[in-house]
Amino acid sequence: MEDYIIWFDHLGMSDVDRVGGKNASLGEMISNLANAGVTVPGGFATTAYAYREFLATDGLKDRIDEALDALDVNDVNELARVGARIRQWVIDTPFPDVLDNALKEAFVKIQDGNEDMAVAVRSSATAEDLPDASFAGQQETFLNVVGFQQIRTSVKEVFASLFNDRAISYRVHHGFDHKLVALSAGIQKMVRSETASSGVMFTLDTESGFRDVVFITSSYGLGETVVQGAVNPDEFYVHKPTLAAGRPSVLRRNLGSKAIKMIYHTEPGEGQLVETVKVEQEERNRFSITDAEVEELARQAMIIEKHYQRPMDIEWAKDGDDGKIYIVQARPETVKSRSSANVMERYLLKETGKVLVEGRSIGHKIGSGPVKIITSINEMDRVQPGDVLVTDMTDPDWEPVMKRAAAIVTDRGGRTCHAAIIARELGIPAVVGCGDATEVLKDGQAVTVSCAEGDTGMIYEGALDFELRENTVDSMPNIPFKIMMNVGNPDRAFDFQALPNEGVGLARLEFIINRMIGVHPKALLNYDGLPRDIKQTVDKRIAGYASPVDFYIDKLVEGISTLAAAFTPKKVIVRLSDFKSNEYANLIGGTLYEPDEENPMLGFRGASRYISETFRDCFELECRALKKVRNDMGLTNVEVMVPFVRTVGEAEQVVRLLAENGLKRGENGLRVIMMCELPANAILAEQFLEHFDGFSIGSNDLTQLTLGLDRDSGIIAHLFDERDDAVKALLSNAIQACKKAGKYIGICGQGPSDHPDLAKWLMDEGIDTVSLNPDSVLDTWFFLADEKID
Repeated sequence: MEDYIIWFDHLGMSDVDRVGGKNASLGEMISNLANAGVTVPGGFATTAYAYREFLATDGLKDRIDEALDALDVNDVNELARVGARIRQWVIDTPFPDVLDNALKEAFVKIQDGNEDMAVAVRSSATAEDLPDASFAGQQETFLNVVGFQQIRTSVKEVFASLFNDRAISYRVHHGFDHKLVALSAGIQKMVRSETASSGVMFTLDTESGFRDVVFITSSYGLGETVVQGAVNPDEFYVHKPTLAAGRPSVLRRNLGSKAIKMIYHTEPGEGQLVETVKVEQEERNRFSITDAEVEELARQAMIIEKHYQRPMDIEWAKDGDDGKIYIVQARPETVKSRSSANVMERYLLKETGKVLVEGRSIGHKIGSGPVKIITSINEMDRVQPGDVLVTDMTDPDWEPVMKRAAAIVTDRGGRTCHAAIIARELGIPAVVGCGDATEVLKDGQAVTVSCAEGDTGMIYEGALDFELRENTVDSMPNIPFKIMMNVGNPDRAFDFQALPNEGVGLARLEFIINRMIGVHPKALLNYDGLPRDIKQTVDKRIAGYASPVDFYIDKLVEGISTLAAAFTPKKVIVRLSDFKSNEYANLIGGTLYEPDEENPMLGFRGASRYISETFRDCFELECRALKKVRNDMGLTNVEVMVPFVRTVGEAEQVVRLLAENGLKRGENGLRVIMMCELPANAILAEQFLEHFDGFSIGSNDLTQLTLGLDRDSGIIAHLFDERDDAVKALLSNAIQACKKAGKYIGICGQGPSDHPDLAKWLMDEGIDTVSLNPDSVLDTWFFLADEKID
């Protein structure tokens, strides 16, 4: 019988040629990882031998070979005709009796007397899931299959799916010989996720290749909606080292819309017994799995990755009956794990434009071209090289034409769907889950699709100018101080950490508040008293979180911990919020609480806010978030920076207030840095340093306040120059005071990013670190190495 059928617990990775990559992997996990905590549903697989015996029936193989040999896969219409003809031949050819009997015998055994038991029938090709090719979504999966007649039909459909248009095209373009590929059908007990959740996870960040996280997607019901891209799922990042240390380790949460779910069909009948239904709004507003379940998934993923010694792409399902989490598929990740870490490729927009649509970005590239809105597979031949393919949902069936596109935009889908995987593999920028791209964008309209700005992908009006910069970082020259980075956007943290750096010299808390929260902290503290219209807007923002205040704190924790985890063990200096009153007023509910100031630049900001009775409760929320990251999650590489300290008295008060809120200097290794950005700070440097562990110079405000100008005023903007002698005198005074006191001195202002000669002057002055914008790190590094006098 084992010539035709093999049970999973008799299989391992040495059996890829017998049962394909996926089925061999299931057997490997059942045989080797069950005792380590990885749970995989049992089942059996048909063999490659059984498949080849089937093809030998009625001359089927010869007819298929002849048809494929004559096929031009670049002719989309011909590919569709030939593929459909071959698949019908497969469906019409009967199984050999010996295979049919073996299949029936195995099915009766797996039923174990339960005639209503449902199984999943999955495909597994002998050439797929290799370390250098993903074959993502190429063959079919059939869920909730009940009864032997449906098993037989589903296995036949699985065999036929080896000749899907996408599979034929993929093999040709990747150099795989059709004749050498065989197919195995895996028959596996169904996990009852139709009443729970399911999804996909990767043991690295799919966009940057960062290895220290597990990226998890989840939605309600059966997993096909996530895999296909029919639903925008919840997303989570888990930090592996923090999880291994037994600490809270969920770095990021993104609530997906989860508009539909796939469940078992309620009426028995022929074929696959599943249907797609809408998800109630109350359920959509909740995360589909808990933090504890997110961490349990990540633990199983880490065990699997350790066993296979490579990054993995894993499908999982939670059983609604027993509450357990099961692994239903695991294969090597094949895109980011193969990319070179030595070549830094950066796409940069050189101009801005009107944002038409937003979604989830795939990759970090930029593409532009005319929009082609495609509503069905029958219209694919309309897409010409250089077009921007726009559709409701890109299907892997479209792979033959996807490679023509300059970019891909979809209404639905998450970052782990098959289409996203194919887009990454093809190196094409894609923005998925936009919601209304097919309605907003117009056929023939010129657009620019940018995935170079973080998790959010932007579709801009018009063909904007952009450039590609490449740097090799194999042998970075030595320079006599440390280059850190200014990183405001946690979305880019995993990407930026790959640049040569010594950590983050400036992480702006206001960027996290603006991008990830968007609501004034007072509005969240006073949620019950908000006007009805504002409360409704706030409700949409805080969906999925326990309370308005928890939302604020948890989102701060997510932003800070993402930066900390990306760069650990290097220092990440987090600047407390430095919004001005007009900027706070722009947040949801902000106008209810902010004063109307003539000159907010010189008004209610920085340390003055923290110690005031009117803002102190908001400041305490920031402290709670920082304490959670440092003390609970153990990310003690986070340091605190206090901005805009006007007097030594303010310095003393704010440091005392930090200590009262659990952020005491020196405790648990905490350093508290002061932003040196007022002339008073540099002039009285020694007195300010009595209360802080060092300075980080903010050259922007220091220059404005020294020269008495507003750099945003076009009339006098030409006078703004951080290299002015008066500014440099203050810079020198601050640097020397820190060196004399043996304390940290760095600079995080814009100046060194804009002027490499200023960075050279600071180097000569003996500054410890220069914190640069990420896009200027490599250029400034090489400039300073060339200028350095040994």
